[in-house]
Amino acid sequence: MKSRGFAIFALLMVQILYGLNYTFAKAVMNDNFVPPFALTVLRVGGAVILFWILSLFIPKEKVERKDYFKFFVAAIFGVSTNMLFFLKGIELTTPIHAAAIMTIIPVIILILSSIFLKEKITNLKISGVALAFSGALVLTLFGNSDRSGDHVILGNTYIFLNAIFYSVYIILIKKLTTKYHPLTFIKWLFLFGFFMVLPFGYSELQDVQWHSFTPYVSYALIFIVIGATFGTYLLNPIALNKLKASTVGVFIYLQPVIAGLFAVLMGADSIDTLKIIAMILIFSGVYLVSLKSKKI
Repeated sequence: MKSRGFAIFALLMVQILYGLNYTFAKAVMNDNFVPPFALTVLRVGGAVILFWILSLFIPKEKVERKDYFKFFVAAIFGVSTNMLFFLKGIELTTPIHAAAIMTIIPVIILILSSIFLKEKITNLKISGVALAFSGALVLTLFGNSDRSGDHVILGNTYIFLNAIFYSVYIILIKKLTTKYHPLTFIKWLFLFGFFMVLPFGYSELQDVQWHSFTPYVSYALIFIVIGATFGTYLLNPIALNKLKASTVGVFIYLQPVIAGLFAVLMGADSIDTLKIIAMILIFSGVYLVSLKSKKI
């Protein structure tokens, strides 16, 4: 029971970190400090260093040779293509719009997990997904952009592709989380992923004007690497080890709420009755999905 409670807590932390990440990443890229592909290299590169350092403090675990290929494939979906599309999408669309689009992930995971993981789709889970999805749809109405450089349709398309890749990643690592310690496969996942994204962001990285960074940009960059990458990828497998993949996926519905609230606190958005209703629907849906189905 306690382990399930900690898994739920880990999921909440992941959504909080991701929710804040939309605004921070948008600011770093749109103020021309770090282009999206260069930011992807910094994000993955910084995280891989942290994961390998942290792995030194846990007992060494032997990895079966055949699983290295699984790590490689998981890195394609969960690190390289996922992050490249995500940050490019964030550059072109708005934080709340992107967070709302990401709510398609539970639907994709629910379908994939029922097919490949043979997870039973209960009426309670379906009700929770439907309720939370309805709240997410309300939030998508507030995705207008006042920034002239944005291309919302293209940005939303990139975010949607990112959601598909991330959903596949969740399914791929489900069995790995029960076989290995989270750090064991994540350190390899990011090492493979780093060499995949490096060719895309190397030239952009050379053009970064480090001396122009403001304290806010520096803090945002540190948060993106440590919080929204290192922290989230460390906590997600812990949750997957105790919860069903579809349950993990539905917590994504918290991201539009967190992203919206943070935007309000930063003075970039306002809150009204309709948004409050949407938040209530999302929280209610997440609660239903997190409940264990009772055996009859």
